[in-house]
Amino acid sequence: MNKIFHILIIILSVYCTACSDDDDSINTTLEFKSSSIENNAVDVPISTTILEVSFNGNIKLAPQHGITINDEAVSVEASLSKLIFTISLAKDRTYQLNIPKEAVLNADNIPLSKGIQISFATEKNSSTNLSGLDFVANMGVGWNLGNTLDSKGNDETVWGNPKASQELINAISAKGFKTLRVPATWQYHIGNAPEYTIEKEWLDRVEEVVNYGLSKDMYVILNIHHDEEWLIPTYTAVDKSKDQLGKVWTQIAERFKDYNNKLIFETLNETRLKGSAEEWNGGSAEGRDCINQFHKTSVNAIRETGSENADRYIMISSYAASSSQAAIDGLVLPSSSNLIVSIHSYFPYELCLGSGQTEWGSDADKQALDAEFDKLQQKFISKGIPVVMGEWGTTNHNNTEARIIHASYYANGCLKRGICPIWWDNGNTTEFGIINRQSLEWEFPEIANAVVNAHK
Repeated sequence: MNKIFHILIIILSVYCTACSDDDDSINTTLEFKSSSIENNAVDVPISTTILEVSFNGNIKLAPQHGITINDEAVSVEASLSKLIFTISLAKDRTYQLNIPKEAVLNADNIPLSKGIQISFATEKNSSTNLSGLDFVANMGVGWNLGNTLDSKGNDETVWGNPKASQELINAISAKGFKTLRVPATWQYHIGNAPEYTIEKEWLDRVEEVVNYGLSKDMYVILNIHHDEEWLIPTYTAVDKSKDQLGKVWTQIAERFKDYNNKLIFETLNETRLKGSAEEWNGGSAEGRDCINQFHKTSVNAIRETGSENADRYIMISSYAASSSQAAIDGLVLPSSSNLIVSIHSYFPYELCLGSGQTEWGSDADKQALDAEFDKLQQKFISKGIPVVMGEWGTTNHNNTEARIIHASYYANGCLKRGICPIWWDNGNTTEFGIINRQSLEWEFPEIANAVVNAHK
């Protein structure tokens, strides 16, 4: 007997009571009878799209019923003696349907005296699928197409780089990079509320660049990048931001929902409260909570589009993608399978982003970098949570030898702990660029080789 679809015995009863004007008690009992999914059921197929909850009499919904699944509003209608829910499910996820006592009324407009909760879990990924740690291990080492589709303007060339080409990505792949990160900024290509429609031409161009990597059998990461002007992690702005974020991710996910799992989504980049005292230091409790809410909204929007997005790998960043203890301790992963933690660590700062250090490689330097990696190992990887180092690298201070030593040690340190390191290349060879995007010649082949030959 199929335990998922069997109409179960009564698992909960709730009552509505009305009294007549002459104080004679009239009991009007509305009894919850059964659900098409058992309470506490497991292995529910994601093909299930209809959930019914039955009562022993005709019912109607209160105008502001407040019924939710996993704290999100849900599509529901009343039909005679049933509530009928239309739902979209993701694999390996727990759901809780919550029907408040005021949500359902009987013929006398009397609400329930008790709420109803039904919990169930969907089927897990096929046993043939890789674990998250194995999946990330297969991503090898990566390269960022920085300052291109993520440029802040209407054109991908406004920050000085040429348009991305298949030939550029061919050169990246031929060097040995297995993962391509495609940062993308959307705010210059989004229409007004309430739809926030993404320009078709922009989605077409983003898809074209994504396909450059996939055509070379690379893993490709697509994100929402420099959209700080509308993604604001404060309680006063969070609801508006989540509304837009969910609609934008729904459109992106719909476009790519039939792509295979070598396409990875990354919900945010370094989202933070710009200009705040804690902007780059882990954020405030409010800021971290808002970032967690953003991730939940994004994951739900992606999963609900179904198809391959039902279990596509999704990268989730800490506040500002920081590796600070406050940021990683404050990260709460959404309730979903196939999530990867995304961290950016330009460590040490003065060598990587600043200008106060040009040499690197002492025992003390290496021990400090090991401690940075070990922190991520202990917090996430030791618990089976995979990590991708979405951005790292060193700026050019005419110190190529030190940069080679650092790149080799950094990439090896990541790979031996199961972290995929993705070099940040902004196209400027006086900063992070290691390939000339005009000539497609490697300006710093030794650095590239140090990365792709790590941990072999």
